[in-house]
Amino acid sequence: MYGKLIAPEIEELIVARDFATIRAVFADWDAIDLAGLVADLRAESRVVVFRLLSKDVAADVFAYCELDTQQELLHDMAKEDVATILNEMPADDRTQLFEELPGNVVSELINSLSAEERTIALTLLNYPEDSVGRLMSPDYVIVKKHWTIQQALDHIRTYGRDSETLNVLYVTEHGTLIDDIHIREVLLAPPNALISSIMDYKVESLMVTDDQDTAVQEFKRLDRFALPVVDKESKLLGIVTLDDVLDVAEEQATEEMQRFGGMEALDEPYITVPLWELVRKRATWLVVLFLGGFLTATALSFFESTIEKAVYIALFLPLIISSGGNSGSQAATLIVRALALGEITLSDWWRIMKRELAAGALLGSLLGLLGFGRITVGALLEGTYDAHVTPLVGLVVCLSLIGIVLSGTIAGSMLPLLMKRLGFDPAASSAPFVATFSDVMGILIYFTIATMFLRGVLF
Repeated sequence: MYGKLIAPEIEELIVARDFATIRAVFADWDAIDLAGLVADLRAESRVVVFRLLSKDVAADVFAYCELDTQQELLHDMAKEDVATILNEMPADDRTQLFEELPGNVVSELINSLSAEERTIALTLLNYPEDSVGRLMSPDYVIVKKHWTIQQALDHIRTYGRDSETLNVLYVTEHGTLIDDIHIREVLLAPPNALISSIMDYKVESLMVTDDQDTAVQEFKRLDRFALPVVDKESKLLGIVTLDDVLDVAEEQATEEMQRFGGMEALDEPYITVPLWELVRKRATWLVVLFLGGFLTATALSFFESTIEKAVYIALFLPLIISSGGNSGSQAATLIVRALALGEITLSDWWRIMKRELAAGALLGSLLGLLGFGRITVGALLEGTYDAHVTPLVGLVVCLSLIGIVLSGTIAGSMLPLLMKRLGFDPAASSAPFVATFSDVMGILIYFTIATMFLRGVLF
């Protein structure tokens, strides 16, 4: 009956106090679509919309909202409305929200929870930051191995409504996890069969103290929608679902990309970061790299007399050093990503070294031949070709490109491994440092080769 109205149209209905129409419009909307609409509304209109939603729908919509929208709603809504939403929110989503709020605000919000939800919230928050315990949900369905299939289905109908997922059921014995069963197996089994008849006693789980990166890797390895979380005694504490792990993976990828660009990772979305914080995060690395740039100037100073005698060869310097930086950045990108995905480990360093030596030599030779051709053809077209000088200059550029591309690929592949071995973040060390290294090496290699081949010819 009603289409999906946009924010200004909803605002008009609110001004007209046509709440019945708003309820009718929202009846067919998904929570995620409502969250998108809420973000576009004015603050006072957001509060009205949430009051028109049922408490369970309001909690789902709130969970889908961006952090800044959630914080604004917490500030604008009445305390009783906030308490209702927080009590209805999935425990794992609520924990993620609390992690981003100031301590005094979290304390006040926890006190607004019911006794049961307060216990759950405090339990989850007591686990180490960035641990699996902070991600898990206490809402899942357990069954017993001595139950019949029919008993299990009756249990699901009674208690499954609030479960995070019904795709997997968990079999426990005195609280200890002994198996997990896909719902498909239950639905296809005879009603009078026992749960034990479809068990294989093979269950994969996460430790509650594992870091969240471990959870990401396990979900990739096992290709699962949900994994149970246990303590050291294999007691079932909760489950982690794929949507939460995807959020972690996205956050990790974002931080990695920001560090790879030569800056500190941002703690919140770019558009909401205060300007001073944005400048501070970027300035630190810029200063470090700027100081590193002095090495380039120092290297150039060693060849000042050479440049004065043969300004012509200095024209090709940007070509040389940029090729080294580009090849090094390529190698660093490949290695950092491979480390992040678990495709390589530190023990693979020699295999990586051999591959990059071969790749660097081939890529350098390709660029070297192009450089030689460019100098030769350019001289012919400009009428400046000298049979004694031009081929030698082309050879210098060719050999220099081979050398700098080779050194760039080695530096780009080995530096991330070295930083990881020393306990630092490989992404933070890569592209900018490799570029600085390549600048210095490019100057040294180029002018050293030029001095060897062109002495007595150009200077």
